Amino acid sequence: MSIRRVKVLLVLAYSLIFFLFSSTAFSQHEGESHQEKEVHEEGIEKKGKNKFDAKEVIFGHVLDAHEFHFFSYKGNDGNEHHATIPLPVILYSPQKGLSLFSSSRFGHGHASYDGYKLVGNKIAPVDANVTVYDFSLTRNVVQMLIALSLLVIIMTSIAKKYRTGKGITTAPSGLQNAVEPVIAFVRDEVAKPNLGHNYRKYMPYLLTVFFFILINNIIGLIPGTANVTGNIAFTIILGVISFIVILLSSNKHFWGHIFNPPVPMGVKPILVLVEFLSIFTKPFSLIIRLFANMLAGHIIIICLISLIFIFGGLSTAVGWGFSPVSIAFTVFIYFIEILVVFLQAYIFTNLTAVFIGQSMEGGHDEHHEDNLAPDRPVII
Repeated sequence: MSIRRVKVLLVLAYSLIFFLFSSTAFSQHEGESHQEKEVHEEGIEKKGKNKFDAKEVIFGHVLDAHEFHFFSYKGNDGNEHHATIPLPVILYSPQKGLSLFSSSRFGHGHASYDGYKLVGNKIAPVDANVTVYDFSLTRNVVQMLIALSLLVIIMTSIAKKYRTGKGITTAPSGLQNAVEPVIAFVRDEVAKPNLGHNYRKYMPYLLTVFFFILINNIIGLIPGTANVTGNIAFTIILGVISFIVILLSSNKHFWGHIFNPPVPMGVKPILVLVEFLSIFTKPFSLIIRLFANMLAGHIIIICLISLIFIFGGLSTAVGWGFSPVSIAFTVFIYFIEILVVFLQAYIFTNLTAVFIGQSMEGGHDEHHEDNLAPDRPVII
């Protein structure tokens, strides 16, 4: 709650600053004559190309793209250059066939190639009569593949050590020493309390979800990378998979509690509707929680950095003077985000385990018996 309050206060403060400065700028030109206003508008139009666009920077970072963009700079030739890693574009059109080329062909949105152009972050045909299907490897897709590769490499290397006896007959070493406590934490604090004696069955899924989200969250903190977990499509897929697992784990007691709850008949129709909707609100909460928290953190960091250039556009001295404040707040939020990347992976995994445990909950007697012996030994 404290982290969320800090974020809300920061957003309100920056909104107030933007409002005050924007109203000041408009009031300066109220008394201008028609000729002075024309000269002023011409000056704005000339400077518009070089003006810092905070909206473009923020959405360019949080949305998907066809390249990894790290920074831009103005060369000796006076032109703006971009440090990017272009990604492959794969398009299919019934009229034109298959097209394969690099996203650098679009010239960062300023050129068209092979009858296609870049409109925002999407590829569109130059001819409106042409239909196109985009199968390109965007930066979100590439980063997910990188995260998946890292997950497989890390886990297989640790598994090989266990096969050779390291970590069993001897103390764990290296990466194995760092990952083993995390696995034990997910098992002892997430799986066992929520799933009971069925925890073994769901450990592979819970560990996969936890580490996949965690790796994507950590990579997303590196400047220039994609904010995969801040993409609603990514969280929807995770939520749908968890939803399927929850339904497959359900039993007759679960459905009986939904469609025949133990309440008076006058209240039963309303409660049945509420319980039925809760089946869908559970995965929906997983989707929105991960998406909103990861997106908000990245937007706040970019907004803090953008304030330097926004104030610098008003006055160079103000821009330099505000830089230490902006950097200090950015570092503060960045450290909070390091905590959030672990916290959100844990929350998603823990709530998934909670919902699975609720779906396979037995009758009252069975549940009571499980609670009587919570510390029974479990062979691992």
